[in-house]
Amino acid sequence: MEFSEKIRFVRAKLDMSQEELAQALNVSHVSIHRWENAKTKPIKVVQSAFNAFCKKHGITFDDTGKQSAHKGGNA
Repeated sequence: MEFSEKIRFVRAKLDMSQEELAQALNVSHVSIHRWENAKTKPIKVVQSAFNAFCKKHGITFDDTGKQSAHKGGNA
């Protein structure tokens, strides 16, 4: 799964706007828009923050980028 797909997936799963996700990751909503549309990719520190955000919300991706099952069965 490409990073752009992960962003869209997480926003849909958590029912968040681009602005809300941007605030949670401490980035601009324009950055979220660009990532979602595969115009750019975030720097590694922001990717790490995104991964931590996903983990905090019970969303994990396996090594291929596909969403993995997580505890609670809400995959």
